[in-house]
Amino acid sequence: MRSFDYAPLYRTTVGFDRLFNMLDSGPRPDWPPYNIEKIGEHDYRITMAVAGFSEQEIELTQHGPELIVTGHKNAEDEGRQILHRGLAIGDFKQVFRIADHVKVKAAALRDGLLSIELVQEIPEELKPRRIPVGGGSPSAEASNDTVRIAGDGRAGRKAA
Repeated sequence: MRSFDYAPLYRTTVGFDRLFNMLDSGPRPDWPPYNIEKIGEHDYRITMAVAGFSEQEIELTQHGPELIVTGHKNAEDEGRQILHRGLAIGDFKQVFRIADHVKVKAAALRDGLLSIELVQEIPEELKPRRIPVGGGSPSAEASNDTVRIAGDGRAGRKAA
């Protein structure tokens, strides 16, 4: 996504400088850049490029189906005069929609990359399971709900 140059508009408008500053400093959905990768059957990793941020300036929050990653840059020295700002260091908030039963396993910040390890832990009662078909007679409660199908000796559900 290309950044728009508002400089010509500053010269031809009066009183709109605050509006242009708000547009320049608004949230960018493409920043910080990130990768999402599947590293196992139930394991995933999000890697975000957050150069210039420390561990204390980054916060991860999982709220239901959302993983929220925020970065808040501490105030810089007032005595510094930056002649060119090429590093995109500013506050950010990135929201990831995650599937049911996906949880953050670990997070680490190293060499300007934030790695978030995710794992999908499906509870045993929700996992598909195979039900064996036995040769025994049905229970007393089930016999009221079953009917014999003529000719093949199989039991089936009553039509409602």
